[in-house]
Amino acid sequence: MPAVDKLLLEEALQDSPQTRSLLSVFEEDAGTLTDYTNQLLQTMQRVYGAQNEMCLATQQLSSQLLAYEKQNFALGKGDEEVISTLQYFANVIDELNVLHTELAKQLADTMVLPLIQFREKDLTEVSTLKDLFLLASNEHDLSMAKHSRLPKKRENEKLKAEIAKEVASARRKQHLSSLQYYSALNALQYRKRTAMLDPILGYTQGQITFLKKGSEMFSRKMDDFLSSVSSMIQRIQKELDTEAEAMRLTQQELLSGSDLLYTPDYDVASPVINRNLIQKAGYLNMRVKTGLVTTSWERLYFFTQGGNLMCQHRGEVAGGLIQDLDNCSVMAVDCEDRRYCFQITAPNGKSSLILQAEGKREYEEWISTINNISRQIYLTDNPEAVAIKLNQTAMEAVTPITSFEKRSESSQPSHVSSETIKPVVQNESHRQPAEEPVHETEPEQLIAPGTPIQFDIVLPASEFQDQNRSSRRTNPFGESEDKTDNSDEEGLHLQQMFVVRFLGSMAINSDQSKKVIFEAMRQVLAARAIHNIFRMTESHLMVTSNNIRLIDPQTQVTRISFDLENITQFAAHQENKRLFGFVVCVPEASGEDSLSAYVLECNTEGEKISYAFSLGKEIAAAQMNSTKNEQN
Repeated sequence: MPAVDKLLLEEALQDSPQTRSLLSVFEEDAGTLTDYTNQLLQTMQRVYGAQNEMCLATQQLSSQLLAYEKQNFALGKGDEEVISTLQYFANVIDELNVLHTELAKQLADTMVLPLIQFREKDLTEVSTLKDLFLLASNEHDLSMAKHSRLPKKRENEKLKAEIAKEVASARRKQHLSSLQYYSALNALQYRKRTAMLDPILGYTQGQITFLKKGSEMFSRKMDDFLSSVSSMIQRIQKELDTEAEAMRLTQQELLSGSDLLYTPDYDVASPVINRNLIQKAGYLNMRVKTGLVTTSWERLYFFTQGGNLMCQHRGEVAGGLIQDLDNCSVMAVDCEDRRYCFQITAPNGKSSLILQAEGKREYEEWISTINNISRQIYLTDNPEAVAIKLNQTAMEAVTPITSFEKRSESSQPSHVSSETIKPVVQNESHRQPAEEPVHETEPEQLIAPGTPIQFDIVLPASEFQDQNRSSRRTNPFGESEDKTDNSDEEGLHLQQMFVVRFLGSMAINSDQSKKVIFEAMRQVLAARAIHNIFRMTESHLMVTSNNIRLIDPQTQVTRISFDLENITQFAAHQENKRLFGFVVCVPEASGEDSLSAYVLECNTEGEKISYAFSLGKEIAAAQMNSTKNEQN
């Protein structure tokens, strides 16, 4: 006999959509079995009723045959033979009626009664356990909703402990009800077989006994067949007893664990976080828009599949695509009064998804997993090893510093070769653009592992005082409050201002390719996601034909300035057009060049800033050529 399908009791606590989907199959099977059992019982009751009717009919027939003698026929002469014959038939029918009565009693005991007991005991038990399971599941959902709404600010430890205790109690109750429900459904797969075979076996044995007593119409082959059916029923019953004992022991083992198993976020103080995952699954709360300005949260089951984030509702057979994770960005966000929230942004920057994890460990692992998938690690031959290597590099690279001077001391940039990209000018004394290298440069060659990242623009105290001591402030439109101090702004043919936010900067090894900018963008965004840094400094980026400046929008103080001739590379992100980066080459006193990459997020498209940089360099080159021609 083929193996019986079973629900795994070990998966009852996880309560994943896959388990719920398999559970729905068992529930559908139980519903079909209930409908069929009711129809079969009606049919068997009809057979039993017909047999009872046969008993009454044969009894009445016998009485009618005996009553023939008492009839006062007007022409009754010569009926003595008929009367004696009818009396003989009446005796035969009486004997037959005894057999019919025994058959009716046997059908009631061996056919109708077992099916009624199966329906009233087993099927009713499954239905009752289903109701208890649904009640416990709903109670758990309500308690989890309370837990999810715990305020991030003004935490009430007493309230937090009460809700955690309520969640643990509801989860344990749901676990117990699901174990009992799953066990009943598993046992039903055995009982339904015996429930179908036992009544028909009783019916067949009753009919054979009836017929054997009336006539030898059945051979011993039928006896052997019925004996084999009885043996099969006994074997199934033995298997059921063994399985019931195994399920009882499994329940005891699963329920003997610590209560911490039911408590959400129990390891918040020191969670064990695996940052090298390339697959993840579990429940998350998703913020959905319910109106023009209103939103709500929905608890759904999420899992990763290749480079996609899938979402699955309870009861669904399969999940649906909700976000393509390739080249996306993920970072922690401060979301109202909810904790453990993070945001996934599409490469084009136009769509985003805000999710909430149940605890700190899940929160950190989801961010790390999505960040690993966005870098398409899963497509490599050994994704686990690549993930470990890249995450180790990112962790070593994130060393927050307080000034640009400290960054140059802690980093070790490589020497700039004669093939370094130069501004676009015609004079040979200036730097000329070099061709892209033939061989693709590895990320380790562009940015050394362990390079520190600066996430904010922090001016040295002396420089900040000098700028604030001056009465003159930079105007983003090229005007000055003091006309006499604006001599350095005169003669500029280009002045364009953009609103940007500073994401980070880091020292680099080479500026021979724009790939160094894209790698810097990736490492800065990854470091912000890993360390939950979501504060950004907004500035006005002023692009002129001489230099670029990042200006404080409130005080109009120049935060940092670079000569345009020192900018060797600049580019917008290939997919997220709002990301822009540039490389600065500054000569040092030692004779070496210091290379740094800066990453910005802009309100407009990064290509427009790239065009402004290119236009500034062209204007500067044209002015230089014009000056030299005049001197000649």
